[in-house]
Amino acid sequence: MERITATYYIETPFSPEAAAAVLAGEQSSGTFVAVPGETAELKQRFAARVESVEHLETVKQPAIPSPAQGSGVYTRALVKVSWSIENFGYNLPVLVSTLQGNLYEIRQFTGLKLLDIDIPASYADHYAGPAFGIEGCRELTQVYERPLIGTIIKPSIGLTPQQTADLVASLAEAGIDFVKDDELQAAAANSPFEARVDAVMDVVNRHADRTGKKVMYAFNISGEIDEMLRRYEKVVTSGGTCAMVSLNSVGLAGTKKICDQRALAIHGHRNGWGMLTRHPLLGIEFMAYQKLWRLAGVDQIHVNGIQNKFWESDDSVVQSIKACLTPLLGGYSVLPVVSSGQWGGQAPETYRRTQTTDLLYMAGGGILAHPMGPKAGVLALQQAWQAAVDGLSVPEAAHQYPEFAKSVEKFGGQ
Repeated sequence: MERITATYYIETPFSPEAAAAVLAGEQSSGTFVAVPGETAELKQRFAARVESVEHLETVKQPAIPSPAQGSGVYTRALVKVSWSIENFGYNLPVLVSTLQGNLYEIRQFTGLKLLDIDIPASYADHYAGPAFGIEGCRELTQVYERPLIGTIIKPSIGLTPQQTADLVASLAEAGIDFVKDDELQAAAANSPFEARVDAVMDVVNRHADRTGKKVMYAFNISGEIDEMLRRYEKVVTSGGTCAMVSLNSVGLAGTKKICDQRALAIHGHRNGWGMLTRHPLLGIEFMAYQKLWRLAGVDQIHVNGIQNKFWESDDSVVQSIKACLTPLLGGYSVLPVVSSGQWGGQAPETYRRTQTTDLLYMAGGGILAHPMGPKAGVLALQQAWQAAVDGLSVPEAAHQYPEFAKSVEKFGGQ
């Protein structure tokens, strides 16, 4: 029977081998004391196995508090544990309960982070994966051989449907590829969801009829499942191509239900991500995280950005982009969404470190606050990426492209 293997980074005041054995027991057939029903036959079939333990460094202070005394020295290690898929079948919520359930509460650990998951090939027979992915999103936007350039409606909340549509109209004229609702906006008092879809799609459809280019607008449909399905259908019947889901708020089961409709590209927003990963010895790494959402079927997922406004390091962002571009189950493609304090000045370094243009590159203020207006803001981002691919530095690109030069003047000191 196939097995799923999870890799953890742990810290423990006990032997890492003993702590890993507790993890394996707690998350499968065992408990804190032997019980009559846990037979050798049952354990052979359903017990988790510790596959390997690799000792790393030792420290004198715990990463997180624990009542356990142990030796007073805290050992860090990489641990691999595997489970038979008979334990959870093809059920993502139970899979996550197994890989990330009560193990964080186990007192033997003063630190634990899920780093990666090895997913068996049979999962491809049960999960369709992203309906569009990178190539599908390129086809919907007709953007090839460069990143999709996108922005976010700002102010995040407070605009009326007509004000939102007016902004989209100016962005469409500027040549934008992608626009999205902010995660704070779904159906505010002055912006009912249906009215916003009507107003925005009137602009998008008329622009497409006139120019042949349909801007991809990601409407935030996050909500209760029945509400999301109604909103999803509204976007489809209005001619839209994309919907946004706040992944951590909606959850795997709700997101999968939306992805299973397979008529719209699903933009996966990971707001709340820092809560899951910011501590180096608690939570989940992006490598494991994005695999779960690819199984659920999202087509686009946020990865933060180089020199961003948040806490995440450039190395972490680069690793996240590479994780999205790493093949999964023979072709579960997902488009990395680069955002957070971005403007054209980060494009050369982003390309240098990733060597890819398979990105949705989003700038809010980097477009909307351009001193020559949003049209110049869009053009400046396109220029920046052309310069990046051509190997130009920021000063060289600024010398060649006037709109990008104004971006450097405006945002270069930010």
